[in-house]
Amino acid sequence: MEQYEATPPLLLVVDGANVVGSVPDGWWRDRRGAAERLRDSLVGVAGRGLPGHPGPLEVVLVVEGLARGVTGVPEVRVVPAEGSGDDRIVELVREARAGEPARACLVVTADRELRGRVTELGADVTGPRSVRDQ
Repeated sequence: MEQYEATPPLLLVVDGANVVGSVPDGWWRDRRGAAERLRDSLVGVAGRGLPGHPGPLEVVLVVEGLARGVTGVPEVRVVPAEGSGDDRIVELVREARAGEPARACLVVTADRELRGRVTELGADVTGPRSVRDQ
């Protein structure tokens, strides 16, 4: 009897700076706190998924700048970007898509340039509202 490997869950890569910055709620006064609140809100998304993308999902939150000290939780892996957050997101997508078979990726950002870079690699994109309204 043949054994089949389970398909890994969708990789949801969240552009933390872009999503946090999408709502003028005073995030600039406490960037780390804003990133922690976003991380905590993504815990539910990891389990239930997003419209059109049922859970569970593997959620990766990319943080940069003053938010780099944010730590992960079991449901959300936090990846600090040493340089550009966009470049780190592209690296994560490239790694995931290089597997055999290529892993499905969904990137959350409103950054047009980043959207173009990750769609060229085969990722899908959605806007910040998809995770902010969950």
